[in-house]
Amino acid sequence: MPGLTAEDDLATVTTLRGAIMRLGRRLRHQRVDCSLSSTEMSVLATLVRGGPATPSELARNEHMRPPSMTRILTMLTDKQLVRREPDPRDGRQMVVTATDTATEILTESRRQRDAFLAELAGELTEQEWAAIRAAAPALERLAHL
Repeated sequence: MPGLTAEDDLATVTTLRGAIMRLGRRLRHQRVDCSLSSTEMSVLATLVRGGPATPSELARNEHMRPPSMTRILTMLTDKQLVRREPDPRDGRQMVVTATDTATEILTESRRQRDAFLAELAGELTEQEWAAIRAAAPALERLAHL
């Protein structure tokens, strides 16, 4: 679909944006460890999903400036949720790895959020759920463009 110009398409984009924002906000409140910020959780999720990374790589992946990432990593290190070790390929760099505790927190948070979302989905009609099931791959692609 080259560019959205039809009035219906623009209305759909507006509705979709609002729905995603509200649902995202509700899901963010379904956390196991409320002492972690959304940003800290996102950095941990990136590390657990993608494996060890340098602070620069993390900053790029999280769309943050390196000094901001340094502060986040310091907080996560203090909470013993990440380890920093010298990069075996370049001793001037550090590699950051999520700890087992971080992985457990993320796993439980995901389980809790999935349960919350499943409960909400139980209130939908069969047709609404079928529409969401059909749209899920496109929404996933949209999130990664």
